[in-house]
Amino acid sequence: MSTTEPKPHPTHRGAHMRRFAGAGLLHGTLVAVSFVLVLPFTWMVLSSFKHLSEVGVGSWLPRAMGWHPENYAEVFRQIPFGRYYWNSILIASWVTFLQAFTSSLAAFSFSRLHWPGRDKVFMLYLSTMMLPGLVMMIPNYQIMISLGLVDTMIGLVLPAAFSAFGTFLLRQFMLTIPSSLDEAAEIDGASKWRVYWEIILPLTRPGLITLAIFTFMGTYNSFFWPLVMLKSQHRYTLPIGLLYFDSTAGQETNLLMAAVTMSVAPMIIVFVCLQKYLVRGIQLGAVKG
Repeated sequence: MSTTEPKPHPTHRGAHMRRFAGAGLLHGTLVAVSFVLVLPFTWMVLSSFKHLSEVGVGSWLPRAMGWHPENYAEVFRQIPFGRYYWNSILIASWVTFLQAFTSSLAAFSFSRLHWPGRDKVFMLYLSTMMLPGLVMMIPNYQIMISLGLVDTMIGLVLPAAFSAFGTFLLRQFMLTIPSSLDEAAEIDGASKWRVYWEIILPLTRPGLITLAIFTFMGTYNSFFWPLVMLKSQHRYTLPIGLLYFDSTAGQETNLLMAAVTMSVAPMIIVFVCLQKYLVRGIQLGAVKG
């Protein structure tokens, strides 16, 4: 006795084809956008291997003058690249640590503790995000002058150690943690500090990693504040030190691109390795408001 398999309903087949076409269109769009976004980085890397006379002229690939990998060694000969790199890493690390610590403390207070006017104070604190950074630069600089912290590493770190954005991000994340955990810990005799340090903070790890990525990359690439604060060359960060290749004495674009490639490559590696924590932290932090 022969059996025949049921044929797919035309409606189901049409829905499947529409989903397939929609997925193909979405992936094609993402590939096209990714290609456009990666073009500047590709041009930067290729230009770092060119002779100065070929940068910005003709083909993207080195032609008559050939490839010049020695541009990377020349960067170290002309500027103390290692010193500038270490300064940027050191300052970014301290700012990241302090901002994560202060933001988590403030977020714990705004999300887990109950005190009069808490929500109003939070909204007032959050309103500082509306102020442009350049507007706050002048009063911050005046404060650093009065404290005698101009041209010091502490002067670069201290104003950036507190963040309304970090507090908002971690507060939203902490609101997703059940309050029953706090109550159970307090019944067992845990203090507020112990609840924060041993219960809430470990559960907030994805949010902390997200904040750390944003803070580290933002501080590492910071330009205006170090430019205003630093006078001594041995304290320069990378963005300030790279100005050497683009000055009134001449523009060495090929060496500048080599230096920028070396400064950007570690950040790309860190971002690729931690991107899953970044996405998870943003998603979980947006669950409850």
